[in-house]
Amino acid sequence: MSAILLIVGLIIACGATGWGFILGGGKIGQLFHQGEIIIIVGIALSIILISSPFPVLMRLLKDLLIAVKGVDSSQERFNDLLKLLYEVLQVGRRKGYIAMDEHISDPEKSAIFSKYPTFLADPGAVDFLCSALRPLVDGKIKPDQIEAILVTELNARKTEAKNSVDTMMYLMDSMPGVGIVAALMGVINTMSDLSDPTVISKKISAALSGTFLGIFSAYALFGPVGTLIGHNNAASFLYYDIIRVSIASFAKGLAPAMAVDVARRALTEKIQPTGDELEEIIKSVKQAN
Repeated sequence: MSAILLIVGLIIACGATGWGFILGGGKIGQLFHQGEIIIIVGIALSIILISSPFPVLMRLLKDLLIAVKGVDSSQERFNDLLKLLYEVLQVGRRKGYIAMDEHISDPEKSAIFSKYPTFLADPGAVDFLCSALRPLVDGKIKPDQIEAILVTELNARKTEAKNSVDTMMYLMDSMPGVGIVAALMGVINTMSDLSDPTVISKKISAALSGTFLGIFSAYALFGPVGTLIGHNNAASFLYYDIIRVSIASFAKGLAPAMAVDVARRALTEKIQPTGDELEEIIKSVKQAN
């Protein structure tokens, strides 16, 4: 769905702009000139490469791919997470923290984790859950201290993820200026040879197309995609927040069912199960076991 919305949005932006230009008597070919495009694309790429350290660049490429594929924010995925957390925390309650070690030491072979392929498909979430439980299992900290550790780790991940959004927004802010650079290059070429008045208007038109492309790409492409990456990051970190809240609540002494209920309340209205629905989810886990 995300890919469809992205494509449809771009089609509408391009279609409306082109149609309006044609209705005004223009020709689409007047908006695109090889020299202007080379200047704009080249400077845009240089901005990304110069402003982005290699890890940020790799993260940006990953986030752009996710922007096309979309993030799974379905209620079924979050329900599975609540089930998994309940099962893991039940092990800790009944057998002690140390009993959870077999599940977090090798998640792929865990009898609990293997029931939930949507969870295992997210390596970041798997790593976050396992690293969150590890201090409790090892007994290195007091249970009520775990929340501060999880908040710190999650904030670090959010800061890293925000780099992609910052890069796209910086590119959006830069593109109108890049378009002006392309236009000025065209004006310089025009003013360097005024011998043929019939060609001057075409050269000026080509130069102004650079300004158009810079502004259009800024507000119809880079800005919206940057915002989309931000929304995708928020959806991804909601998944992490459910893990954080559940474990922190359990560590403070709440029963697994109550810890999961507290986490449920952090979900958005569209995907949040009601209290009764959560009871049914927990019953289904008990019956399956």
